[in-house]
Amino acid sequence: MKRVSRRRFLYASGAAATAIVLKGCAGNPPGSGQSTTAPAVNVASGGDAVEINTVRLGYIPIFEAAPLIIAQEKGFYAKYGMTNVEVLKQASWGALRDNVVIGAVGGGIEGGQFQMPMPYYLSEGTITASNQKIPMYVLLQTSTQGNGIAVANKHKGKNVHLDLTNAKTYFEQLKGQGTPFTAAHTFGGCNQELWIRYWLGAGGINPDTDVKLIVVPPAQTVANMKTGTMDGFSTGDPWPYRIVAEDIGFMAALTAQIWPAHPEEYFALRSDWVDKHPKATKALIKGVMEAQQWCDKPENRAELAKILSGRKFFSLDESILAPPLKGAYKMGDGQKVVDDIKEGPLFWKDGRGSVSYPYKSHETWFLTENIRWGMLPPTIDTKSMVDRVNREDLWREAAKEMGIADADIPKETSRGIETFFDGVKFDPADPMAYLKSLKVKKVSV
Repeated sequence: MKRVSRRRFLYASGAAATAIVLKGCAGNPPGSGQSTTAPAVNVASGGDAVEINTVRLGYIPIFEAAPLIIAQEKGFYAKYGMTNVEVLKQASWGALRDNVVIGAVGGGIEGGQFQMPMPYYLSEGTITASNQKIPMYVLLQTSTQGNGIAVANKHKGKNVHLDLTNAKTYFEQLKGQGTPFTAAHTFGGCNQELWIRYWLGAGGINPDTDVKLIVVPPAQTVANMKTGTMDGFSTGDPWPYRIVAEDIGFMAALTAQIWPAHPEEYFALRSDWVDKHPKATKALIKGVMEAQQWCDKPENRAELAKILSGRKFFSLDESILAPPLKGAYKMGDGQKVVDDIKEGPLFWKDGRGSVSYPYKSHETWFLTENIRWGMLPPTIDTKSMVDRVNREDLWREAAKEMGIADADIPKETSRGIETFFDGVKFDPADPMAYLKSLKVKKVSV
């Protein structure tokens, strides 16, 4: 696969970034690494011992990382035999990528939390130095929703909300004045850029010519908004919520509004590690799946906020984390308040069924959006790519071994037709029809 804009990705993602690594510790009080839920057993399934009980995983401090963190904090990894899991905070998505390339042998990581389609970029070597290919497997989806597009207060009263059709003239004025609307995301071609691109395109605004898109690490977004160096950003909570809480800006849209029950981020590992340690891999999947079930319970959300607020994780006050975990958003700029846990981050079930299962159809959409914006050539064989990288079979095996109810195990690898807020539909069986239906795009189809 040859990417049209590889240089852009390498530059935007910070090839030289280094990781800030904080080790997940064991033997401390709850919220600091102690296993408080499940006793450790050195088995993956059926009494078979795992091949290895050690692995290093990376994460970015946004809600999508919660299941990976909770699996450590609540002892779910250990329950399935993975007694020496390190969950390590990364300084940026570029740093996470670089540490996956290095691998644990070189002091890096074997995988962890990823925006989509980062595992595909790594597998094809399109975002690595010297085009080094790092084959990856996608194992599960960590969460849905819990993202938002925040906008600076100076744009209040300009209709910069979910539907941008009434704000198109305003965006044109900004561009004409030599001060185009500047919006940040966190890694080129992935979730948070694709959300903001879809939002803009639905309003008739071309993200490649009418605005300026830049890359900023999630934790830096609030500071940049304060200094006025950008007009808006797209990233995972709790960072968008902080904009409203600190009266720096307002929420233009929640991703739950753009695409209800949309796929968010994923758990993926280097394929060489998985191929060598299939039992340990399924043990990790089980640990994360059990953590997802724990995170999804409303009665656990307050404790989840407390754990994530800790210094070694998000290092934020619980008051910033608790509301969005409950789906409580003060949107600002005269918009209706959102107060529904189903509109916030979900980890196990959503309005369409399973959150955790990695639908091949969802990964097809992410790759199709890359084609839409000229990041991948339209001739790319997305089906063969997805079949090679997506390991939903391991998810199914792990789910059955755990005793997950049949009703919670999807019967198909496709979730079917998806519908966005602007009425556009994506049929994974016919991605070309989707591309043809879009008015704003870079690809010629």
